[in-house]
Amino acid sequence: MRLAGENFIDACYGRNEGRIPLWIMRQAGRYLPEYQEIRKKVSFRDLCRSPQLIAEVVRQPIERFGFDAAILFSDILIILEPMGMMVDFEHGAPQIEKPIKEPEDVHRLKDIDIEGDLSFVLDGIREIKKKLPESPLIGFVGSPFTLACYLIEGRSGKGFEAARRFIHEHPKAAEELFDLLTSICTRFLQAQIDAGADAVQVFDSWGGTMSRDDYLDWSVRPINRLFNSLKFNDVPRILYINNVAPYLDVVADIDCEVIGVDHRIDISKVLREVPKKSVQGNLDPSVLFGDCKHVAAKAQEILESVSDHSRLIFNLGQGIQPQTPLKSVQALVETVHNYRP
Repeated sequence: MRLAGENFIDACYGRNEGRIPLWIMRQAGRYLPEYQEIRKKVSFRDLCRSPQLIAEVVRQPIERFGFDAAILFSDILIILEPMGMMVDFEHGAPQIEKPIKEPEDVHRLKDIDIEGDLSFVLDGIREIKKKLPESPLIGFVGSPFTLACYLIEGRSGKGFEAARRFIHEHPKAAEELFDLLTSICTRFLQAQIDAGADAVQVFDSWGGTMSRDDYLDWSVRPINRLFNSLKFNDVPRILYINNVAPYLDVVADIDCEVIGVDHRIDISKVLREVPKKSVQGNLDPSVLFGDCKHVAAKAQEILESVSDHSRLIFNLGQGIQPQTPLKSVQALVETVHNYRP
């Protein structure tokens, strides 16, 4: 008898022969009424620091929808505060006080003690595994470049021009910054694995803003260092790249098992051109605002476009949006789970 979640792990390694696994980015969060009830009583910051509440909000979407994998509830910027950067999570998009502007600002950043400074995350993973012993759990970090974008810009932006300019204007300081971020992210993911994570994902959310040469130097290089350090854990490594299309040939050689892709590229193209990796994606989150028949039809289109379902993990192309109708999410889950190639 197969355990729940085995299809997800098998799909990560390109050997799934059962139903197609499905989870969605930000599946624990604002679109769920039970999550909203918790948030009425506790701030986002306090939620991220409570192992018991972390486990509860991770459990909620698994229980409601039957997703094939759980993902840690946290934030990619959670590592910045012990590094010495204050982050405001409570007023819309996160904002960083006193972002990096000059090379000497990099020296304000501190290395961190993962087990001590981020113990609440690791304890959260242990609590999740108690609540969901049969669900594969995905741990995660932001990519070094994505974290650098926030550190330099101070907030989210369209093109992250200041971050892209910084690596050219101050290459030595940028190298120091990326070395520190890569080291912390590597150790943080290893600690998550040691605490019980069954897979790990790196969110390269803003790597797609760079030129090809810069992407190779400032995204691929540190990500390969990170993944290479984790390769002996027998845990699937997933890389999600927002705007992957210009770099498809590059990511084919990145040292990981799964490539997660956004909704601006044909997923069948990715499966053809990256034949040695599994692929995760890539329904446009906006589709979920259509009626159930529309959602089912759009999901079916993606499923039917794929010839090799053994290495497909169904997901959205980006995180699920607030106010997404629950019935549409249910329709998506039923469509994917009932699909037979």
